[in-house]
Amino acid sequence: MNPVGKKQAQERVGRGFAARLSLFYGAIFLLIGFHLPYFPVWLEWRGLSPAEIGIVLSAPLAVRVFFTPVISFAADRSGDRRGVLIVLAWGAFCALWLFTLADGFLAILAIAILAALFWTSIMPVTEAIAMEGVRRSGHDYGRMRLWGSLTFIAASFAGGIALQAWGAPAALWLMIAATGSIAVAAHLLPLPVGKGRLREATALPQIRVKDAVSLVRSPLFLLFLAAAGLAQAAHAVYYVFGTIHWQALGIPPGVIGSLWAVGVIAEILLFMFSGRVVAALGTVNLIALAGFAGIVRWTVTAFSPPLIVLFPVQILHALTFGAAHLGAVHFISQAIPEKASGTAQGLYAACAVGGAMGAAILASGPLYEALGGYAYLAMAALSLVSLVCTGLLARRWQGRKLIVER
Repeated sequence: MNPVGKKQAQERVGRGFAARLSLFYGAIFLLIGFHLPYFPVWLEWRGLSPAEIGIVLSAPLAVRVFFTPVISFAADRSGDRRGVLIVLAWGAFCALWLFTLADGFLAILAIAILAALFWTSIMPVTEAIAMEGVRRSGHDYGRMRLWGSLTFIAASFAGGIALQAWGAPAALWLMIAATGSIAVAAHLLPLPVGKGRLREATALPQIRVKDAVSLVRSPLFLLFLAAAGLAQAAHAVYYVFGTIHWQALGIPPGVIGSLWAVGVIAEILLFMFSGRVVAALGTVNLIALAGFAGIVRWTVTAFSPPLIVLFPVQILHALTFGAAHLGAVHFISQAIPEKASGTAQGLYAACAVGGAMGAAILASGPLYEALGGYAYLAMAALSLVSLVCTGLLARRWQGRKLIVER
């Protein structure tokens, strides 16, 4: 093939890679857009107390702590992340159907844990594939990831309308349908080495067990996990009781859907220009910005402001979540060798998101039961600690790899 033809073929492969990842992100966030705002409403409809809701939503995150690093490491070792994702997606789809048979707190908790065995590892494995595309072909991570945010908006709006029309039971059926779309989209992901034209995008060097151990023992990586994890954990009360609290304030479901959507629209705008933002601010500064914005956002939200204030405050979601997430995935891309990127993403999902978020969600039930909206002040405190950890990370990390490549 002549040079021009080869370049055109590479460009087609690159576009296909980005399109398939974008579609998969869209399917993932279709489920998240139904789950985050409306699954707590379904749990409340099934008679669970705020403390029980907190347990059901935090238990899967505890599962993530133990299983996601193992599954991510296995995906790195196998060299077939796509195949792993297909198995995980269909497993999650089958598990969610069991909620239709659940009766009582313990049964719901058991099914939530089972579903988590499959669901919680999907995102870190996907992020590893996406960041390979960033490193190897110069793809813009934010422009692939923003399609997930767009479907989150659609899901939050559609979910609010569905619940207004058919009540809380609709939440579960929407989640099941969305999980089915993830399973279908998984089959369309780029093929691994030796299985098609897209093999260059997913070719993997092999990770060793000692590499994973070295990563876990790295003080800088642990400091990164604390900084990024606490920034994400500060969303716990919002994720679990945001919709319930706004309902208690008399805000209609359609407006609640709009409140969720405003935050994600702001996040999308950030992702659209993520390449420039990361280049201008740097990965660690993005996490620091998330911590500062969290202090402001959760403090204001704690005092149940009127809608004229609440809508602008929701725009800060672009920073509290979006900046933290961009900073985290790009930090892993810069600080971790490619062969260990999936494992690093799994550890981030397990320890930072699973461990920190799980503990925060578990605490959010009693906090909300005792304090109502003032529970958000505890989230502002987590953001402050995140900001301190980020400052320490900025002083100690000099842009070097945390694992020596051989």
